[in-house]
Amino acid sequence: MDNSKKKVVIIDYQLGNLFSVKQACDTVGMNAKISSDKEDILNADALILPGVGAFNEAMNNLKNLDIENPIKDMVNAGKPLFGICLGQQLLFTESEEFGTGKGLDLIPGIIKRFPEQFEDRKIKVPHIAWNRIYADNYDWSKTPLHELDNNDFMYFVHSYYVKPDDNAIRLTLTNYDDIEFCSSVIKDNIFATQFHPEKSADKGVSIYKNWAITNNLL
Repeated sequence: MDNSKKKVVIIDYQLGNLFSVKQACDTVGMNAKISSDKEDILNADALILPGVGAFNEAMNNLKNLDIENPIKDMVNAGKPLFGICLGQQLLFTESEEFGTGKGLDLIPGIIKRFPEQFEDRKIKVPHIAWNRIYADNYDWSKTPLHELDNNDFMYFVHSYYVKPDDNAIRLTLTNYDDIEFCSSVIKDNIFATQFHPEKSADKGVSIYKNWAITNNLL
């Protein structure tokens, strides 16, 4: 890592798209390091929590690596955190995946599964697609999405979605087969997306750049 720049740690808990996230960080000039080391996390200026896979396995890995509390401590101290896909879901109170599993509880709310059937028709799960994100009464101009247009497409791969207790933190919504769900949130120093910006072409990479600029990481 370049010690002249602020340090960003991409948290490695053995589930996730780490290298595509690292590549996006490198592309925009962030000083990012992949690590599962508690001291690296506690000494970082900002954290990225990516992830693809099962909620309960992810939480178990965070606990076994002894990095659950360091992540909470950093967020509670005001350090920026960017959650992606499963990384967004882990920030919430609990998930209904494989029974009820407890999350990091940094954002009040639950993780719901897409139904197999909706209004007398079958729903294809998981949701794997380019899909539109649109504003939920939120002005994107001072967020990492400020270079995007309403209804721009982002890339999704997921079977579960977040349901915040507070609708005011819903940054974007997305409609999948007439099921409207929250596709990104922003709350204080936390920004998180269900979609994968690093797999969403130039506009996706702009989200990394603007998150870094917003948090003075470049």
